[in-house]
Amino acid sequence: MLCRTFVVYKCLLCFMLHLCFYFYIIAFDELKTDYKNPIDQCNTLNPLVLPEYLIHAFFCVMFLCAAEWLTLGLNMPLLAYHIWRYMSRPVMSGPGLYDPTTIMNADILAYCQKEGWCKLAFYLLSFFYYLYGMIYVLVSS
Repeated sequence: MLCRTFVVYKCLLCFMLHLCFYFYIIAFDELKTDYKNPIDQCNTLNPLVLPEYLIHAFFCVMFLCAAEWLTLGLNMPLLAYHIWRYMSRPVMSGPGLYDPTTIMNADILAYCQKEGWCKLAFYLLSFFYYLYGMIYVLVSS
């Protein structure tokens, strides 16, 4: 029963992260086209960073507890990247990654867009992998 519950929750949380990254990509595109103010956009994006990182860390802890070694191995590089990215973030007064004064730099904006697309692809593939696992567990029970 616990295995079924865990499989459903990881599928739902991954789907939520996936939807979150559609928002990230749209937000960076709005910045690129000067549709939105960088200060407002960073104030919108920064509160989403820590929940994303904490949900992903929760995934990794749950995979460790459930002894899902392959899935843990697939998620550890992204967790390490999240830790590195947060430790090397710009100096700011609050939590978050995006600094309004530097986000409009073309290199940083392009990097953030690539990061958003890569994470979207990772979470999309993870969602289908978890969905397959959920269907397998439900059918085999």
